[in-house]
Amino acid sequence: MPARAVRYNTVSMTFHWVIAALVIANITLGLYMADLPRSDPYKFLIVQTHKSIGLTVLVLSLLRLGWRLVNPAPRLPAGIHPIMAGIAHLTHYLFYALIILIPLSGWLFVSASPLGNGTSYFGLFDWPNLGFFAGQTRAQLHATREMYQTTHVLLAWSAIVLVPIHVLAALYHHFLRGDDVLRRMVPGMTVRDA
Repeated sequence: MPARAVRYNTVSMTFHWVIAALVIANITLGLYMADLPRSDPYKFLIVQTHKSIGLTVLVLSLLRLGWRLVNPAPRLPAGIHPIMAGIAHLTHYLFYALIILIPLSGWLFVSASPLGNGTSYFGLFDWPNLGFFAGQTRAQLHATREMYQTTHVLLAWSAIVLVPIHVLAALYHHFLRGDDVLRRMVPGMTVRDA
């Protein structure tokens, strides 16, 4: 494979769209379950689904990062202002950080629970908690859990802000600039040779 392809390959596109769908689903579930009372009969199922999706995003994101390290992204189109190119690269780095740190902070948040409840991964098996917190008192666990919960929520809100900016930027490139930035990530779309 050449050092820089004209478009993303099939594996990269698959990672992108599957992770994007899972992140949007999890943001939706997270916002929905935040207001559910403890007495809601579906809350446990919704929380377990949210955690399962998050862990899936974590695994896929690590695989995607590994794939990206050996399969560089296509160059930006000619004529992009250096500041815009810098913003584009920064946005992608932020996305990589968020799709790893959001589920990781969630896993830490769940692992620090004084209750010790794990995650039933889509009802198939129990995903283990991280063992960092063994031997801590309930008070220590409570403080640690709150720290990771706050981190998880702040990172999730960062993604909530960044996702529409990313989508609008792709649409700007496609409809206003008329370049191939969007086309190179959409399966089946023709990309002009750059």
